[in-house]
Amino acid sequence: MKHKLFFFLVFAPLLITAQAFRNFSNEFLNIGVDAAGLGMSRSVVATTNDVNAIYWNPAGLVGIKDTQGTLMHASYFAGIANFNHAAFAKPIDEKSAFGVSLIRFGVDDILNTTELIDSQGNINFNRISLFSSVDYAFNVAYAKQLAFKNLKFGANAKVIRRIIGDFASAWGVGFDAGLQLDYKSFKFGLMARDITTTFNTWSVNETEFNKIRDAIPGQNQELPETTELTRPSVQFGVAKNWDLGNKLNLLTELDANVRFTETNDILSSSSASLDPALGFQLDYDKIAYLRAGIGNFQTTTEFDNSESLSVQPNFGVGFKFKGIKIDYALTNIGSVGNALFSNVFSVLVDYSFFRK
Repeated sequence: MKHKLFFFLVFAPLLITAQAFRNFSNEFLNIGVDAAGLGMSRSVVATTNDVNAIYWNPAGLVGIKDTQGTLMHASYFAGIANFNHAAFAKPIDEKSAFGVSLIRFGVDDILNTTELIDSQGNINFNRISLFSSVDYAFNVAYAKQLAFKNLKFGANAKVIRRIIGDFASAWGVGFDAGLQLDYKSFKFGLMARDITTTFNTWSVNETEFNKIRDAIPGQNQELPETTELTRPSVQFGVAKNWDLGNKLNLLTELDANVRFTETNDILSSSSASLDPALGFQLDYDKIAYLRAGIGNFQTTTEFDNSESLSVQPNFGVGFKFKGIKIDYALTNIGSVGNALFSNVFSVLVDYSFFRK
């Protein structure tokens, strides 16, 4: 019975018409969490080993030694949108751990002008109201050290809730899985997101929808599709530590992000696209950290139909003192070119220090 349920979860979404797939579905889950990881351009799938591994690669949760908690805040588009993340993780025993996290991405206080003009054509500003467009993701993760030496496995289940004021809302569910392997002086990581495809089902408030249709004659005449599937994606990573002496250590990681659809990534075909990312972290005695990274290599078509290559640089710093780690990243996540940079802050508390 368990085997039948497993195959149903894996293959049932694939039987749904391909028209339900969206190339850019649940994109708020691709932004990333933790200023340390973002400062390295998301190149952490092979090395993540704290509470933030719930997002980057749940296999890394095996690396925590005691209870950990973290909070992150970032603002985008000059403060119009806010991204918040909170997570908690705890070891089960020496070879396994679990964690939970909550992500919220929201644009609040949006003007609703669908009733600004009444049926007689009169403008009444008192009819303007406010609403929010908010996306939530709740994750539960589990990780375990496998029998094979230095191989770790992790998985998480995520429940998604998306709300667009009173107009529409959605529920979704999906699963991710990851591996980490230490081999000699190298670390390897594999993270597969939405492995069963993440399924979202929307509910549209037809009363509110009709207000939009009436406010914009000739537009929005049909209800949007209510089924949405997120395609699987894979991230590979290889990392190495370099001991520079005088308590200095350099961590380097190269990742390859693969999406199974055609995009503007630097390497793209009709079946898959690949976007590389490279990250660096220099630390002094595991106390002070300096980070940099480059990623999001995109081919951009200009107005004259010529093509150019754009990249996304990132920078970060961090400081750890008595079990508290504070990180900052300067990054334009999710955008390239002339987009404004975003400031990201995160704090991590490791309770192992306070138990000494």
